[in-house]
Parts: sequence; C-alpha cells; structure tokens
Amino acid sequence: MLSRVARFCVRRRRLVVFGIWIPVIISVGAISSALGSNFSTEFSLPASESSDVQKLLEANAPERAGFTGQIVFSAKQGVNDPEVKAAMTVVLTTVAKFDGVGVTSPYDQPSQVNQSGTTAFAQLDISDRSEESVQSTARQIRTLGGQTIVEGLTIEYGGYIFELFELPQSEAFGLFAAMIILVLAFGSVLAMGLPVGTALAGLVLGSSVVTIVSNVVGMPDFTTSLVAMIGIGVGIDYALFIVTRYREGLLAGLDVENAVVEALTTSGRAVIFAGMTVIISLLGLFLMGIAFARGLAIGAAIGVLFMMIASLTLLPALLGMAKRRIDITSRAAVTALGAFLLFSIVAIISKSFPLFVTGIAVAIGVTALSFIVKPLRTPLPPRAVKSKELTFWYRWSRFIQRRPWPSALGATALLLLLAMPLTSIRLGFGDSGNLPTSTTVRRAYDLIAESFGPGFSGPLYITVQGEVAQSPSALQDFVAVIADTDGVAFAQSVPVSQDGSLVLVVAYPTTSPQDEATTNLIHRLRSDVIPDTGVEAKVGGFTAGGVDFATVIGNRMPFLFTGVLLLSFLLLMTVFRSVLVALKAVIMNLLSIGAAYGIIVAIFQWGWGISLIGVGTAGPIESWAPMMLFAIVFGLSMDYEVFLLSRVKEEYDRTGNNADAVADGLASTARVITAAALIMVCVFAAFALGYDRQLKLFGIGLATAVFIDATIVRMVLVPATMELLGDRNWWIPVWMNRVLPRVNLERH
Repeated sequence: MLSRVARFCVRRRRLVVFGIWIPVIISVGAISSALGSNFSTEFSLPASESSDVQKLLEANAPERAGFTGQIVFSAKQGVNDPEVKAAMTVVLTTVAKFDGVGVTSPYDQPSQVNQSGTTAFAQLDISDRSEESVQSTARQIRTLGGQTIVEGLTIEYGGYIFELFELPQSEAFGLFAAMIILVLAFGSVLAMGLPVGTALAGLVLGSSVVTIVSNVVGMPDFTTSLVAMIGIGVGIDYALFIVTRYREGLLAGLDVENAVVEALTTSGRAVIFAGMTVIISLLGLFLMGIAFARGLAIGAAIGVLFMMIASLTLLPALLGMAKRRIDITSRAAVTALGAFLLFSIVAIISKSFPLFVTGIAVAIGVTALSFIVKPLRTPLPPRAVKSKELTFWYRWSRFIQRRPWPSALGATALLLLLAMPLTSIRLGFGDSGNLPTSTTVRRAYDLIAESFGPGFSGPLYITVQGEVAQSPSALQDFVAVIADTDGVAFAQSVPVSQDGSLVLVVAYPTTSPQDEATTNLIHRLRSDVIPDTGVEAKVGGFTAGGVDFATVIGNRMPFLFTGVLLLSFLLLMTVFRSVLVALKAVIMNLLSIGAAYGIIVAIFQWGWGISLIGVGTAGPIESWAPMMLFAIVFGLSMDYEVFLLSRVKEEYDRTGNNADAVADGLASTARVITAAALIMVCVFAAFALGYDRQLKLFGIGLATAVFIDATIVRMVLVPATMELLGDRNWWIPVWMNRVLPRVNLERH
C-alpha cells in the first residue's frame, strides 16, 4: 500500500500539495475559527478526603469550594491608618460584590494582621473553577487595586488565581536549533526545509482538529501547547528519517520516483509503527482515570496522527517537487537562512517584532537578488560521501562489539546510578515561592512568609459536622486541639452553613505548602489528631487537595506502566518477530526513563544545582510530571528503537549475519538518530529557559530522557546486548510466530 501511496503522491504532487493539503488546512482552519475552542482547565479532585470536603463546601458555602487567593497589602504607617483602611475597605467591599467571590477581610479577622500592624492580607475564595472565569476575576481585582493610590501603601496578589501562565518565548529557540541541526546534518537548506515545512503543516492541521474536538471532549487550556511541543519534535523526526532514506536512494542510483517509494516502504513503515507506539503511550493516560489527563492524551494523539499523515503523504509530494535539487544549496540560500535566523534570535531576545519582520524581508531580498547576481546562485560544493566502513558510527559499532560485556555492564551501571535518586521521589506541587521576584504572586508570598509564616499561603480547611459543630464550647475545644498541634501556627473557626450543621476550621501550617513537613502534618491530622478527638471532621483545601492528588497519581502509576509496557511489548514482538528484542527494548526504555526521573529528583527535589536553572527552592516533583514524562518519553524512545531495529532487521534478513546487521544498521541510522535526538533535546530544553518551575521540570525531564536514550541506550547498550545475544535476538516460539499477525517493517 505504501508503494502505491508513494507513487500517487509523486506523480500527482501538485494535486496533493495544492489540491488537497493546502485546501484542507484552510478549510479545517476556517471551521476551527468559526466553531471556536472550548478548552477549560478544571482539575476535579479524585475520590479522597479533600474531595469530600469540597463537596460539603459546594453544598453549604460554594464560595469556599473553589480556588483561593490573597490580597496582601503593606503600609509603613500601618494598615489601620485611616487613609489606608478607608482605601482598602473600598477595595475589599467591591471585590466581595463580584459573583462567586468570598472575602475574609483583615479588618474583621485580626489574626490576618501581623504583630507590627504593617502587613495584612484578605483571604479570597472563588467558587467558579473554570480557568477563563478565574483569570477574568483576577484581572478585575488587579485593575481595582491598581486604581488605589495611597502614599506608602503596597498591594500584591497571591495564590494560583493570580498566576499568569504563558509559554516562554524561548520555545522558538527549539525550532531555530532544529533548523541549524538539519542544515548541518544534511548540508542542504532545501533538505532542511522539507522536514520543517512538513512538521509545520501537520501541526497547523492537527492543532485545528484539536481545537474542533475540544468542543466535544474536555481538554485543558494548555493542550495545544503540548500538541505543539510533541508535534514539532516527532514531525521533524519522522520527516527526517524519510528524507534521509530518500537521499540514500538517489545516491544508490534510483530515479526520483523509485527513491521516494524506497523511502516510504522502509522508513515510512517505521514511521507508522513508531507513531503507533507514541499514540499507545499517550492513550495509556486513560488508565490514570483523571479527566484532564484524558483530554491531554486525546489532543496529543491527534497531533501525532496528523504528523504521521503529513510525513506519508505531503512529504513524498514535496520530495517529488524537489527531485535531485534536494542536495543542491546555493550561496543565496545559506545567506538568506543565516540572516533569517540571526534576526529572529535577536528579535526574540529583544522582544522586537519589527526585527523579526526585517529578518524575513532580508531573506526574501537575498533570494530575489540571486536572480540578478549570478554568483549568489553558485551551488556550494556537495559533501563527499564516505563508504560505510569509514564512517565514525560503523567504527563505533565494531568497537562496542569487540567489548560487549564491559559496554553493556558499564552502560547499565551508569543508568542505574542516575536512577538512584528515584527511590526517594516525593510527588506534590510547588508553591509560589519558586516564582521570580518580578511577579506579584511571589512578592505576595514573601510578604506573607515574612510577616506571618510561609504556611499562611496555603491554609488547611477542616470541616466539622455533628454535635460539635452546634456546640460553641465543644467547637472551641476542638479548635484549641488543632491550634496546639505541632506544625500548626494558628487556627480559627468560621461558620459556613445557615443551620449550623457545618463549621469550617481554617488552620495555617508553620511550613510552606510544598514543604514535606506540611504533607506530614496533613497525614498526622487525619490519622492521629482528629480521630483522637472523636470529632466528625475532615481535612481539605487546596494544599491538602494537592497531597491527595499526588497520592492518587502515585497509586495509579503502576497501571499506566503495566498497560503501556504490555501493549508496546506485543507490538514490538509482532513487528520484529522476536521475544528478546521486544523485552530488551522495554527494559532499556525503562532504564532511560528511570535515569531521567533520577536526574529531575536530584535537581528539583534534592536541590543539586537548582540555582543554576533559576528555581527558588527545592521541593516536590510535580504530581503530573512523572505520568506525562513516561507517556511521552516512552513513546519517543520507542521511535528510535523502531528506526534502529528496523534497519538492523532489514540487514539481518538480507545477510543472515547478526554482527554485520547490527554494525550496518547502526552505521546507517546512528547519524540521523543523533540529529533527531538533538532536535528533540533542543525543543524540550527551550522550555527550561522560562520562569515557571513546572515547565522547567518538564522540559529538563524530557530533554534528559531523550539525550540518555539516544546516547547511552541506543548507541552503547543496544549494540552491546545484540552482540551478546547473537542470533538469539531473533528467536520466537513457533506457536507464537503462527499466532501473531504478520507485519513487516522491512521492504521485500
């Protein structure tokens, strides 16, 4: 089938590009714009004590069942200064009139004013949990505060509702780095442009489809960002492998059409099954039983699917247009590309859009000038093509094969060493103390921490029911017990139901929300302190909800691991007709992911070198990160496994010699796998240049995992173990060989 697709796309290349792809992109984009999106980041708590507290509050005091925040203000003359008090009273009274907003004023609760009387905070409770509504309310509150001008008065805004999430501008650096790597790998601007153009086309179409689907399936606001991050990476990778095989076909003397057919019937098959492993890994997030994870999985899987389609249809048509010019690069092309990249990078750093436009204009000008100035059209000399025996990677494979035991044991020991910190991983959520001091949320956090204590930024909500809730003296005794608990700085009761059947006790820990001591306090309150009082009470709130969320994620991770590993094992065994190859691939991918986990634990939880990446303090690993890292990295690492092993299997079926097959397969694919991995590393590492701790952790985790997988695993451990196993690599029981469906990656 792929052969027929390839021939159709080459022979009808203009129809495919101008009659199918461009109209489809425009049409789907128009439909997407007309329907709009319905992205909504609503994190519903899984079944837990925190969710029980939330349901109680939703039924009795909805304004306390949503997000929390603080308006923190400080004045040298004191917060009770008549002018300050009058101004802040107007602000807090106005905010209290907003729909779904509850305000606990420091002028009603003296405990919310520090001892010196110079700093106070108003506690905000917002019942609406939709991202758009919360952000709208936060903007209104900040606008109102900005209009309040009193000499000596400073107002800051704390809590999740005031955090402005945005992707770092450095994200574009990843794409620029990919362009540079591709030019260096191919030695041709046109050969670089085809993978980038294919990936961008697939991304535009995939993102439009995801936007349409968001109207039917619940998806978080950052789904399109995840689609872009994964899509650009896999899209360029898939196109890169196909273009590389196409150029090999041309060098082997094939004509354009047959070179495209050769590329699609070999690397194209690998793209299909590599993409399937990524999609399987992503859809494995359904096993977590969490709504937002399902939305992310669907969105990312759609993005990968359209990248596969673009690589298998649009790219062959573009190759048919490029023909043999794919290896020809003129001085004008290199100059235009260099100017565009230079201006673009400076534009991003200086945040100057005119500079970016200037870069495009210069690139177009140089290209146009080449039609007049003949020297600009002069092709650069092509690279000399070495025989495979003279390439570095062929010599490297032979080096590893001569020392298989030291190589295998050394690589395994290194991976296990890197994974050791994983044994102490603690899941949770970072707090506002990790944000830059340039943000109002961080300044509010610091004001509260200095004036009251770090725990006042993350209060615990304890609901009290039964007789105690209706007995003032009994309730007072319970509050006293909570206040006297080690780790609690202050506690107070707040009536929340009109009939008095439910009372809320707000307890402020002595430690920050992300501190391990706060997590231990929550567990101690639930398991020891509250049961000993005999009171019908439950601990909830945003901080406790984060602890429960982390617990649920940790408990369900084995289901994700088991489901994805089992399906991937069966797929690989079906494709390569080998039990050991499939088992080895799964184990090695687990080793690389474990090493990446260990590195992020050492950096973000242990604090090793944390100041070098601009993170405030060490803290827990974001609860969602290991789940997403596993789903994405396992799929991507399987990409490299499929591309490498498909070439090795092709050589083995041709020659029957395992050692030569491994050496030839590695020599043929190592350079392109390395280039693909470098692109992934650059795309993911660019996210670490932002200010958000979660993005830094996610970006470094992905970049590290891909780097380890493409170097230690793919270039050392795989050839070493395949040499040790010899022909046993391709062993499969006879009965299993008959039962499994017949699928071939290699061309016959």
